Amino acid sequence: MPNAIESTMPELHQSIAQHYHERTKYDPQTLASKTQRLDWAKQPVPFKEYRIGSAFDLRPYLQANSQTATDSADAKWWQRLSRLLFCSYGLTARMPSMGSGVYLRSAPSAGGLYPAEVYVVSRGTELLPAGLYNYQGRTHSLMQYWENDVWQRLQAACFWHPSLESTQLAIVITAVFYRSAWRYEDRAYRRIFLDTGHLLGNIELAAAMNDYRPHLIGGFVDEAVNDLLYIEPQQEGAIAVLPLADLLDIKQNLPVGRTALPSATETDYPIIPDGELLNYFHRHTQIQSGTTGKLNLPEVKQEKSLEDKYNFPFCLKIPTATTPINWGENLTDLENTMHKRRSTRAYSGDDLTLDELKALLDFTYQPENYIYQNLDRSPDYFDLNLIETFIAVCGVKGLEAGCYYYAPKAQELRQIRFKNFRRELHFLCLGQDLGRDASAVIFHTSDLKSAIAQYGDRVYRYLHMDAGHLGQKLNLAAIQLNLGVSGIGGFFDDQVNEVLGIPTDEAVLYITTLGRPR
Repeated sequence: MPNAIESTMPELHQSIAQHYHERTKYDPQTLASKTQRLDWAKQPVPFKEYRIGSAFDLRPYLQANSQTATDSADAKWWQRLSRLLFCSYGLTARMPSMGSGVYLRSAPSAGGLYPAEVYVVSRGTELLPAGLYNYQGRTHSLMQYWENDVWQRLQAACFWHPSLESTQLAIVITAVFYRSAWRYEDRAYRRIFLDTGHLLGNIELAAAMNDYRPHLIGGFVDEAVNDLLYIEPQQEGAIAVLPLADLLDIKQNLPVGRTALPSATETDYPIIPDGELLNYFHRHTQIQSGTTGKLNLPEVKQEKSLEDKYNFPFCLKIPTATTPINWGENLTDLENTMHKRRSTRAYSGDDLTLDELKALLDFTYQPENYIYQNLDRSPDYFDLNLIETFIAVCGVKGLEAGCYYYAPKAQELRQIRFKNFRRELHFLCLGQDLGRDASAVIFHTSDLKSAIAQYGDRVYRYLHMDAGHLGQKLNLAAIQLNLGVSGIGGFFDDQVNEVLGIPTDEAVLYITTLGRPR
């Protein structure tokens, strides 16, 4: 018992975000003792139900996608909103499991648990009355459960963000914590935000396909948004707000605003028992209403860093500029890819080509190359300057095996270690064959200490959502190229840095495996 208590004692020089990250690391010496049998009788249902409300059926507008004169303006409006929601988070398949069925969505989720909920707030349009709506994935409908106008309350909760001034619709994403914690316990907090990042990636692309521009807001008064949605904050919490600017309405074509705001950094926290760390951490990364008067932040996006973080001396440098992926006329291939996306279960071990790897990186990190396909040249993230990318190459034709740093601004791969890591990757990915058989494994990392110094403990949310957002773009690009892809949120944290030669300051956030499907 003393050892158990000792292991939960906080180190006071660490913030709560650092403490959480260290405490939820997987370690080969202790992982087996932490593994618990799942209680299938308590398996959460990944859908919300409302007994009272008015349903707006979106299914009739899914197939209708013509631009002929026979389509009314009202029908076209509903088509756009219907396709946006379906491509972002709609049900795309039902798989048998444990005697029942598991529903798959257009965005991937660890364990198929889907902790995110999607709400739509309407300011009041001719077609969608003012109020609160929950997106019902099973029926592809919007359930209006509150009929009054709450837009001004949303504006106040978001510190009067400029993107809420003239827009009429906003998406609010929440997390239902138990859905992931049932399986992944306290480490579930990481997976919740990675999963939400996948969803944000879909929303970015689906919005562009339907003439919307989502404005990402991560800085808001948590309690105010939770109260506005009438959710129970112990079970569910708002984690992102996205006003939807209608690009067909010139009044809504507004400049972008600040996506991320800082929170406090807490170093004075008690001993927190296992099982309570997730909820404690979430509560203590919230922005409080009392900070409203203290915030005097510019309504502009943070300027991009001009240079990549790492430029290792004497390293081999491989240019990655390439021909962009073609997503088809009117982005039809992108929409089809969102519908058919699946996580790969096994790789053949065969090599990728260097051109394929370049195309994956180009779509994920160089959005300006896709302007002519009507995608956003500068989509919102929280702060990509905080995210670094390393790639373990095991089987890419034309590229020597080893670990590389990807420099997105210079558009080049910089080799930092010469070695074939297949055996080590199998170990690092908790013995999953996906790590062993992948042709390339991408690691998203961040200097957690520096990130906290900039944004406080709340940055832990931003980092994982940005990593998931990048991961989803890798997912879609891989599927379009007929490659296999699968994200991994469970890995031996410290050993990744040691084995691959990644700088020790870089905390590993997410792993994406790539290869040829078996």
